[in-house]
Amino acid sequence: MRHYDSDFNSPQGLSDYDIDAKNHALVAYILMILGVFTGVLWIVGALWAMVKVNDARGSLFEDHYQNIISVFWWGFVWGIIGFALAILLVGYIIIALAWLWAVYRIILGLVRLNANRPYYCLLNPDFS
Repeated sequence: MRHYDSDFNSPQGLSDYDIDAKNHALVAYILMILGVFTGVLWIVGALWAMVKVNDARGSLFEDHYQNIISVFWWGFVWGIIGFALAILLVGYIIIALAWLWAVYRIILGLVRLNANRPYYCLLNPDFS
């Protein structure tokens, strides 16, 4: 596990590697949030994260890529389930809840990324 300085809100504390990982995660988040409304950019954002995840290994922002990829796949699965159950009308509720959950996770990721924090910082005792 990588050890981080306590002053990780400071941009001066980020290495070039971390800055590059942060910028690519930002691109993926922006594409994902736009994709919530367009659909196509949702896929592009997820693919961007999937392609760049290996470039972010060991960086402060590595778990943001995991978040983006998991939001994509869970959103995809729940979207398919909701679509299949739309005939029973419960599918529309599933789709709406999946959409809200995805928007929440993406916005939370953007907030933590902007604060130079890993996505799962609350689960990591080094950040308490």
